[in-house]
Amino acid sequence: MDIKAKIDEVVKKVQSDPAVAKDFEKEPVKTVEGIIGVDLPDDVVNKVVDGVKAKVTVDKAGGIVDKIKGLL
Repeated sequence: MDIKAKIDEVVKKVQSDPAVAKDFEKEPVKTVEGIIGVDLPDDVVNKVVDGVKAKVTVDKAGGIVDKIKGLL
């Protein structure tokens, strides 16, 4: 399984759908498995969840930095 591809898939869904983002915040494992459509082993799903959280956080931080740059 290409974990990076699954992370990218979930990140796109989380960022494009506020309802999915809210579900991800409440129940990340269940949300990831629902998006992927597969019941993953705990070690794999936890890697995907961690990767999605990291990518979403980095993307949010980048957006904030871009907004600040726009003000200057």
